[in-house]
Amino acid sequence: MNTTERMGAGVSTGQSRVAPTSPPGLHRLALLTAGMTFVLIFVGGLVTSTGSALAVPDWPLAFGKLVPKLVGGVRFEYGHRVTAGVVVILTLLLAAWTWAREPRRWVRNTAFAALGLVILQAVLGGITVLLELPLPIAVAHAATAQAFLCLTVAMALFTDTRWESLPRLGRDTESPSLVALCTATTVVIYLQILIGAVMRHLGAGLAIPDFPLSFGQLVPPHFSLFVAINFAHRVGALVVSVFVLWTVFRVIGRYRGEPALLRPALALLVLLAVQISLGALTIWSWRAVIPTTAHVAGGAAVLAAALVVTLRARRLVRPPLNETARARASVFAGHQVTA
Repeated sequence: MNTTERMGAGVSTGQSRVAPTSPPGLHRLALLTAGMTFVLIFVGGLVTSTGSALAVPDWPLAFGKLVPKLVGGVRFEYGHRVTAGVVVILTLLLAAWTWAREPRRWVRNTAFAALGLVILQAVLGGITVLLELPLPIAVAHAATAQAFLCLTVAMALFTDTRWESLPRLGRDTESPSLVALCTATTVVIYLQILIGAVMRHLGAGLAIPDFPLSFGQLVPPHFSLFVAINFAHRVGALVVSVFVLWTVFRVIGRYRGEPALLRPALALLVLLAVQISLGALTIWSWRAVIPTTAHVAGGAAVLAAALVVTLRARRLVRPPLNETARARASVFAGHQVTA
């Protein structure tokens, strides 16, 4: 096998990037922020699962106080607000530290994008309460939460001391490219989460009460708005499964020797299996609080894993040549042979 073939097969060329300048403490802060964001999504799911979204009817105070009496659903809703406050503070510290110590402009931009998004997320949460859970705002609140999680996960990757030193692999010759496939998979997962958010806020989680069939059939025998959104979520799960399996098997088939790609890809596969199981348990338990909340958090975990695979693929794998570059490479090769 010649050098070109080895590069096309995804074998490392041995080249590495310049060592990063992010301080180790910044990476630890980014990891903490991403971890707390995941906790925030879990707590937010707990609020919805317990029906506690309007347990505290005012905002930013709680019954006109900083700390209300913690009884009933107030515990969940107020706990969600406290966790959100912690995440806002962590994000502010992350943005400030990144601005002060991070020389890479695009990393600084990512940190400030996260700060802007978490502020928007807090405002949407307040509007959701004040307007008593309007569906578009509630779904937008969920959508920004997942997007913010993606930015914090990206920051955790970008500030890792290993990021800049990852070796560049061979040029991707597959169609679609690994980067395009991973990106599509991440987008599909994000859209599936949004469909789930619509279903959850509509209260349509049990509009189809059985699983894996729908009213004992592959396709529901009748449709309403609630049944349609529930069935769309099930179809979405099938689409996500196809894309995840496609992505994972592509990584296993061509990049099994690269742990930076293989490990998150295998984690994505395991998380998908867990998430499907949690979805089934949610229905079989008639939306019991724990499996329902875990299903919400599981969706975020699947999205985060897909994003890690996508970002590392963009970092590691050389994109395919376009037609112009391919033509130039052929001319150059011809000159080399003639010489």
